[in-house]
Amino acid sequence: MITWFAFVQIGIAALGGVLCLVLGFAGRKPNDYSLGSAALVELLLVVQLVIAIVAPFAGNHSTGNPLEFYIYLVSALIMVPLAVFWALVQRDRWSTVVVGVANLAIAVMVFRMYEIWCLGIA
Repeated sequence: MITWFAFVQIGIAALGGVLCLVLGFAGRKPNDYSLGSAALVELLLVVQLVIAIVAPFAGNHSTGNPLEFYIYLVSALIMVPLAVFWALVQRDRWSTVVVGVANLAIAVMVFRMYEIWCLGIA
């Protein structure tokens, strides 16, 4: 895991989450901004997966439990598409809020993955 990339990812997920919450509580249905933020968060998670697979071969080994790290990563990869699916099926303000909460949850999960990989905190 690359430290600066993890913090960029946390910042983008948090900003996307706040944006979706503001749009949802303002009564907006899912739109390009809310779903685009979720798509960007998912893209960054896929890049994080590639980094996590390549990093041990480059000498960047996990200091914590790698199984726990990958469970967080796979769960995060599944969470965003489920929230987007919900937003596309039920097109109302609350589905935008759900996408926002998913983005904020991803920010927390990426920080936890950083703790596991870099700091070895169990």
